[in-house]
Amino acid sequence: MSSQLSLKACKLCPRACGVNREQGQVGYCHESSQLVVGRAALHHWEEPCISGTKGSGTVFFSGCTMGCVFCQNHNLSKGDAGKAISVERLAQIFIELQEQGAHNINLVTPTHYTLQIIEALKIAKQQGLNLPVVYNCSGYESVETLKLLEGYVQIYLPDFKYYSEELAKKYSKAPQYFEYASKAVEEMVRQVGMPQFNEEGIMEKGVIVRHLLLPGQLMDSKAVVKYLYETFENKIWISLMNQYTPLEQVQNYPELNRKVTKKAYNRLIDFALALGLENGFIQEGETAKESFIPLFDGKGV
Repeated sequence: MSSQLSLKACKLCPRACGVNREQGQVGYCHESSQLVVGRAALHHWEEPCISGTKGSGTVFFSGCTMGCVFCQNHNLSKGDAGKAISVERLAQIFIELQEQGAHNINLVTPTHYTLQIIEALKIAKQQGLNLPVVYNCSGYESVETLKLLEGYVQIYLPDFKYYSEELAKKYSKAPQYFEYASKAVEEMVRQVGMPQFNEEGIMEKGVIVRHLLLPGQLMDSKAVVKYLYETFENKIWISLMNQYTPLEQVQNYPELNRKVTKKAYNRLIDFALALGLENGFIQEGETAKESFIPLFDGKGV
């Protein structure tokens, strides 16, 4: 394995902090080499082809390489919640979720734990794990890290948060977000190929790119959707999300301290349809509720 992709000088994400996480140092993600998980349970609020009828076997990891000011899971992403576990326990959790009937294993904010996750998947596969693995990430990814996942991940579920460099820096301190996310999606598509679904409509392979509409940012969202559709066409599915929920931490960003309007979201949908988008998901009804944000109470960990 490349020395660059070691926890002794961590460069797993574009931040490339270079800290020695094996010695307990933490970088931007707030986490050392110790695996920390906030929740592991069947989750029913993902896209229909991921959650299905039985639920997605979702593992929420503590810490995050992005740190968006509007984060919906901010107590977990800042490393303030979760339980420390071993790689062997993570493998066991994967098996337990399979036994509960999960359609897949869904790894949420996994980037900074990629090396440990691969080891856990190796163990779990030896113990009979045969579900598709979903890599549910921010889109701010290193292609070199993603290449390690080839053969271990069947479904990629990245965000594509911004087209604008200014917005990426302002809300996520993520320089060159668009460039990194573009190359990441390209690598994901290369690895898993065209989307494939089983007879129940559950995705078995493929890439679903999520985009969350932010208040007042319709133009940037249109630019994201246009880029994704024109670049990848039917090689990916696009999930347009309206579930933005203004939480306490955005009070210093008054432009973000409100929900997305129905009018703005409908205009984004109309724009996508006018482009010709067919392989997509939209959200209906009232999704911007804190009740949709799971409790990171150690369930299943």
